[in-house]
Amino acid sequence: MKFAKANEFKFRETRDMKITIKNLGAIKQAEFTLGELTIICGGNNTGKTYATYALFGFLSFWRNAFSIKVPDGEVRCLLNEGSVDLDIQDYIGNAQSILKKGCAAFTEQLPHVFASSDKHFSESHFSVDLDSSDIQPIPTFERTMGAAKTQLFSISKKADSALVTVSLLVEKEKVRISQDIISQIIGDALKDIVFGRLFPHPFIASAERTGAAIFRKELNFARNRLLEEMSSMEKDINPLELLSKVYTDYALPVQSNVDFTRQLERHAKKDSFIAKKHPEILGDFADIIGGDYLVTKNDDLYYVPKGKRIKLTMDESSSAVRSLLDIGFYLRHVAAPGDLLMVDEPELNLHPENQRRVARLFARLVNVGIKVFITTHSDYILKELNTLIMLNQGEERLKALAERERYKASEMLKSDKIKAYIAEEALIKLDGAKKKGRYQTLVQANIDSRLGIEARSFDTTIEEMNRIQEEIVWGGDA
Repeated sequence: MKFAKANEFKFRETRDMKITIKNLGAIKQAEFTLGELTIICGGNNTGKTYATYALFGFLSFWRNAFSIKVPDGEVRCLLNEGSVDLDIQDYIGNAQSILKKGCAAFTEQLPHVFASSDKHFSESHFSVDLDSSDIQPIPTFERTMGAAKTQLFSISKKADSALVTVSLLVEKEKVRISQDIISQIIGDALKDIVFGRLFPHPFIASAERTGAAIFRKELNFARNRLLEEMSSMEKDINPLELLSKVYTDYALPVQSNVDFTRQLERHAKKDSFIAKKHPEILGDFADIIGGDYLVTKNDDLYYVPKGKRIKLTMDESSSAVRSLLDIGFYLRHVAAPGDLLMVDEPELNLHPENQRRVARLFARLVNVGIKVFITTHSDYILKELNTLIMLNQGEERLKALAERERYKASEMLKSDKIKAYIAEEALIKLDGAKKKGRYQTLVQANIDSRLGIEARSFDTTIEEMNRIQEEIVWGGDA
């Protein structure tokens, strides 16, 4: 089956998209809200990656495996009458219930997202809360559905109209797909119309991305397994069942990295909006890795150091070059306005100077319309982000300082664009509990336009190291 879309829409800013997780990995209960830049920091085994993978899994599940239920009568009307009109306001009015069902269905898929045993998620919970006033349909929509090079029906919505019209493009006798599949396709379109502005398209760079870069041709298990499953099915494909069968051995974000690196040649044929409108960002990225990536017609991948006439394979390249591979291809070939770029530990294998550069790269992406979500152990990244916040106060003295230190106006950050959280144990009240207790959670960090982000998890360690070194140098009486 093939789909054709004639419209594109941008991610719409919401006032408060809150994610709630419970009994997920180390995290007992936590809430966090997406910002233009979202940061989770904290120690090892504190739940940062669990929160990240859960959010990525939900956004992927929502886009690819969840569909709004369309009444059977509407599908029968389409097949009997040749067209049917659906009032989008009926679905907007039911949006909160639809979202709740989607979150419940995703919660059941958590074991497959994390490639772990069901028993580890028996008491887990994941939910997304949106303000009802933010749930507004996109103004226009156009999609056609076809099979075997034949267009079967179209789904459209005109500007300033509350009706979604579904029309057959062939005689009903030629529609040889089941009513369940038709219902799913229409439900997917309704989902995009109602929620399309609210949930960004996610792209994730997992902490395992370096290995995927080296073994990208060998690690093509996702495609092979998917093809095997599809070829063995004699009935309509259920996306939920397919999702659970495909992602059993590796966590979904790792699978996503592998799938992306496997198909670099295909991705390389396209140019992202950054390549078209903000090529200077790609120049900055090239400075970070000290060269460029190259994919040949034979699907061979090389790293070409700047100013040198050599081509290095990923095996021969530095770990820093490998760790930034998928991010580099995403920026050059895939990125679209409104995306959510998620990076687990962006500091992997990077020198402190390049960690600072990556922080500035993230700021530039935020300022051109890409949301960024990171988990980090890097004090360098956090301090550089703080610098970008603190320099952005409009004072002439700070402008002169920024110019002297070669900071660009496009790198400055507004503090209200950032949400930061510390994964740590804190005194919280669980749902239904009468008293507070100490549990692992996400504590929102204070962010000040003059002082930046308060990250206690780093500050405590740094202060302890400074204290010890001062005593070594100056003695106990210092």
